[in-house]
Amino acid sequence: MAAQLSPQQLADKHRPTLDQALDAIRTRAYWSPHPEHPKAYGESAAADGLAAFQALRGTRFELDQPGTDGWTGGEISPYGPALDVEYPHADPDVLLPALRAGMGAWREAGPEARALVCLEILARISARTHEFAHAVMHTSGQAFLMALQAGGPHAQDRGLEAVAYAYQEQTRTPAAADWSKPQGKRDPLELRKTFTAVPRGIALLIGCNTFPTWNGYPGLFASLAAGNPVLVKPHPRAVLPLALTVRVAREVLAEAGFDPNLVALAVERPGEGIAKSLAVRPEIRIIDYTGSTAFGDWLETHARQAQVYTEKAGVNTVVIDSTGDYKGMLANLAFSLSLYSGQMCTTPQNLLIPRDGIATDAGHKSYDEVVADLAASVSGLLGDDARANAVLGALVNPEVKARLDAAAGLGDLALASREITHPDFPDAVVRTPALVKADGARKTWEGPEEPGYLSECFGPVSFAVAVDSTADALDLLRYTVCHRGAMTVGAYTTSPETERAVEDVCLEESAQLSLNLTGGVYVNQTAAFSDFHGSGGNPAANAALCDAAFVANRFRVVEVRRQG
Repeated sequence: MAAQLSPQQLADKHRPTLDQALDAIRTRAYWSPHPEHPKAYGESAAADGLAAFQALRGTRFELDQPGTDGWTGGEISPYGPALDVEYPHADPDVLLPALRAGMGAWREAGPEARALVCLEILARISARTHEFAHAVMHTSGQAFLMALQAGGPHAQDRGLEAVAYAYQEQTRTPAAADWSKPQGKRDPLELRKTFTAVPRGIALLIGCNTFPTWNGYPGLFASLAAGNPVLVKPHPRAVLPLALTVRVAREVLAEAGFDPNLVALAVERPGEGIAKSLAVRPEIRIIDYTGSTAFGDWLETHARQAQVYTEKAGVNTVVIDSTGDYKGMLANLAFSLSLYSGQMCTTPQNLLIPRDGIATDAGHKSYDEVVADLAASVSGLLGDDARANAVLGALVNPEVKARLDAAAGLGDLALASREITHPDFPDAVVRTPALVKADGARKTWEGPEEPGYLSECFGPVSFAVAVDSTADALDLLRYTVCHRGAMTVGAYTTSPETERAVEDVCLEESAQLSLNLTGGVYVNQTAAFSDFHGSGGNPAANAALCDAAFVANRFRVVEVRRQG
């Protein structure tokens, strides 16, 4: 196919954005080229996006990729309706060689050309943000506005961030150098050296159910920008958002004069479990995975031929020592616990509260008072069903509901979950969070049997853990991060000494820390270009989104020396 997008067109359109992204990851200041507000996409965007999504339902999702040996599907929205979309099922023995076929030209294009093609892919996805929002909503259970923001601009930001890091690392070494070594009275030794960023090989992206684009785009675009073909294996309950992404990527690659098979889709039949078989194939050289600890550990152990990047489970913890804004602390925590029904890898689970209580601007508050006030704050936030539906979304799968139903057996309930009916989707499973009281005395977590709160309880279940002192809370925090991992840590304190002690724990155990959040920023939200998602330094994840380490091992620099 003749190129429809010239290198100059791509440079004129996207080089300024790439430069801004490079500046943003250097300064860590706020920046985003992708608007959050739904109306920013045009007056007809909402209706057009919904119509485009509805037009996909009940269809076969054609991709024209090699190796198709049948069709599969079966996604059912957490809000109730079946999507009835069928996707091509691929024979990997045919598809994997096809992915490799275009690597040479993609490598020779160089880091800048690859980055600009990636930015064109992201720009086209951005223009269809409303359509993607419905796809994310009806596969993840996120409420629409969250699906639009987290599944749209925030995901696109993370993809662009990965491209910027990949470009920066690939261009850190010059493309060529003239080397001259003086030899005294003799002629100098002279060599002409070239340095080429060479991709590792095919990258396998194993998608997740809850945030298919937000968690998927960093690895996808980091690998592609570094010269690697990408095989996208979505979660079987959340295929559509990544299938749309693959379709857009293939269109742009073809228009830019590259092999569209540099990005392909692998969808599994029910119960097939192709992630495990694909992961150990010798052609797969990079793996990106978000999901359970069990499978993440399996990948790290068995996919020895690949560079494996995992985000797994952790037990996120908040230390509550004291606060100068009691009302603001409660409101902030209530929203953090409620957002998307706690189905975020960054949602706080364990709130460590001294059993003798805490000092606040509203006077001393006992453990029981803090817990009761937090329960009341959650209930107040979610008291109106319309607002509750907008905050909570729907439970993503039956396993989350089962964990919530079992919460009453984990301890005394300070806040019981209640059922909410969605006015537009009566089959949606919408539940408010449960808050469980727990004993955090040392003997309970240093003994032979660990308490239930030291395991991740993914979903809308959190624990108000009574500890003997703030010092014990810090010890429990350290134990938790070291042995269970944490994507986020929060703390509230008016004491500079305690603040420093919490910071020391997080620095030593490599956990990202948020201190004294009482306004519109929440511990479970991170901003691309500024915040690191995960650290790669504790058991919750072996990589951070995004830093240089996330991209640098997706390629190697190969040198060619020529006599001068």
